[in-house]
Amino acid sequence: MANQMVTASGDVVALEPGLKGVTADWSSDQRAFKNVPWGKAMMWIFLVSDTFIFSCFLVSYMTVRISTTVPWPIPSEVFALSFGGEPIPLILIAIMTFILISSSGTMAMAVNFGYRRDRKKTAALMIVTALFGVAFVSMQAFEWTKLIFEEGVRPWGNPMGAAQFGSTFFMITGFHGLHVSVGVIYLTTVAIKVLKGDYEARGNYQIVEITGLYWHFVDLVWVFIFALFYLW
Repeated sequence: MANQMVTASGDVVALEPGLKGVTADWSSDQRAFKNVPWGKAMMWIFLVSDTFIFSCFLVSYMTVRISTTVPWPIPSEVFALSFGGEPIPLILIAIMTFILISSSGTMAMAVNFGYRRDRKKTAALMIVTALFGVAFVSMQAFEWTKLIFEEGVRPWGNPMGAAQFGSTFFMITGFHGLHVSVGVIYLTTVAIKVLKGDYEARGNYQIVEITGLYWHFVDLVWVFIFALFYLW
């Protein structure tokens, strides 16, 4: 076995030692991820490219906040809500974060039941995940409305301090909200097709896992936005 290896497909291949063996392996087009479906590979490539975009946004935000000479608004005060008493700091943001993290749990369960070929539970959990996404976007719309109409925050100005606050806030949260909205449509579409049995004929539910990759990415990005924008 010292001069043999097992490939991803289960084939046993003889290994040649030294430079000759390296040359033989390279020329035979050995692939570490030979059996990865194209759909999953393309989703990973998309998510990597999207990671660069969000990273640029967040790094730009941190650079602007550190370099500005005008006082930056305090997030715990800006995003506080009052229910008849003292304002509660970040209460809406905390609920939004809880909802989005909970949606990751329902999405993970949907993938689990998908590989068990349980159509009804898979579709139901995906719809629940999509509803969590709708709730998140609705709360974000409320947050935007409050800032624009009550606080007077604009992308080009901000009565509470640094003008860059508005531009970075609307750019980062808006771009993430767009991803959540697209995810809701994506989840709903796949859930309907799962319920109709479209993937039963194909013999696999990999599309559910691929959809889950996208949704978990959206949730993970929000964790960074929450930490850097609302807690800092």
